[in-house]
Amino acid sequence: MNPFSLRALVLALSLAFAASAQAQPANAKPPLDTRAGPTQAAAAAEDAAARARRQPGDHIAVVVNQDVVTAGEIAQRTQRAREEARMRGEPVPDAETAREQALEALIEDRVLVTYARESGARVDEAELDRVVGNVAAQNRLNLEQLKERLKADGVDFKRFRENLRDQMLTERVREREVVGRIRVTDGEIDKQLAEREAAAAAKAPINVAQILIPVPSTANETERSALRQRAERALARVRGGEDFAAVARELSEDGNRAKGGEIGLRPADRLPDLFSQAAASLSPGQITPNLLVSEAGYHVLKLLERQAGAAANQVTETHARHILIRASEKVPPEMAVTRLREMKRLIEAGQVKFEELARQYSEDGSAPQGGDLGWAAPGMFVPEFEEVMNRLDLNGLSEPLQSRFGFHLIQVLERRTKEIEPRQLRDQARAQLRERKFEEAYKEWVKDLRARAFIEMRDASGS
Repeated sequence: MNPFSLRALVLALSLAFAASAQAQPANAKPPLDTRAGPTQAAAAAEDAAARARRQPGDHIAVVVNQDVVTAGEIAQRTQRAREEARMRGEPVPDAETAREQALEALIEDRVLVTYARESGARVDEAELDRVVGNVAAQNRLNLEQLKERLKADGVDFKRFRENLRDQMLTERVREREVVGRIRVTDGEIDKQLAEREAAAAAKAPINVAQILIPVPSTANETERSALRQRAERALARVRGGEDFAAVARELSEDGNRAKGGEIGLRPADRLPDLFSQAAASLSPGQITPNLLVSEAGYHVLKLLERQAGAAANQVTETHARHILIRASEKVPPEMAVTRLREMKRLIEAGQVKFEELARQYSEDGSAPQGGDLGWAAPGMFVPEFEEVMNRLDLNGLSEPLQSRFGFHLIQVLERRTKEIEPRQLRDQARAQLRERKFEEAYKEWVKDLRARAFIEMRDASGS
């Protein structure tokens, strides 16, 4: 499963303890690594650790079904939320607002966990052992060393292990229950495929020529009127039969004047919207009936050539790799961006290879493969990642970009066009529509569970 799919939340294969705000002494042990899972998985592991670290004297703040939320957990979640907002450069909520949000989130967590326990889903001991082993391996520890680290942090290993089991159960049940609620009709699939076909046609390469009469920003109304009249005369001449290229060389004031105004063959979606929209209604050889007006001035446009667009049953697959750095208290967003920019500089200067940096620094499961993500069809990555990737030239490096998983540096290695069967095309459209509907279906599911849950708020004394 792709590490960037909306629902591909890597199960808690990492430990994310809240780092101390004070500087650690020189001989302090480094915090346990948070690689191997997206932010939600790291947060889940942190919550598991928090629950396993309950302190004597902590009291019950809320009873949720057969589970409880303690005051200590609320305080810790509140502090973390405020610190994360500060690291992202967002307004930090006041203590009371942050506490209310933390309380609501913890109640929701318990509603899901208790439902998952009662659902009949199971995580066997061997599977849980593998998860715990991966936690240790990701932090370069063996199992005994992991237990020692947990003990040093005041975390009960058995309780932590069971809390990880709860998180795994919750993810498993959520996937099953929410997907079961999503309905995708044949009509929706037909519409999706029609939109895809229209989008493919909109990207078909076209070649246009223009005559540009520029209008300076400082021009007054009289000057603007005179320039418009000049453009209107140019339009009348070419629509009257004069050679467009000759008129362009005589009157146009753009960089393509010497070539008769010809811009050259390029995908329609890479032209200014004004041009691509005007050309959509033209056949090769036709000229726009009216002037086009932009901030640059007045344009006369002629469509020279239109190539066939990609077939609806063709997809462009991309082979890319990336380096992922997650923001944390020790690595705020601005530091993550700075590190990735420096990596980009070193790669472009030929001082280091992309895959070497990925193996050493990338914080996801592709690191051992040098950040290689393999071949991916459209829709396999989250939109914020895919949009940047699709704009890159082959072997080009992106600027650091942020997704819901952290900060990325992307390089595109290859692209290929692949035909798929009509049935596969419909299956792909169905999967994309389900992905779009997942978040709404998830919210409705949680709302239903919460409405049926037993929730008892306790006072500050825990009575």
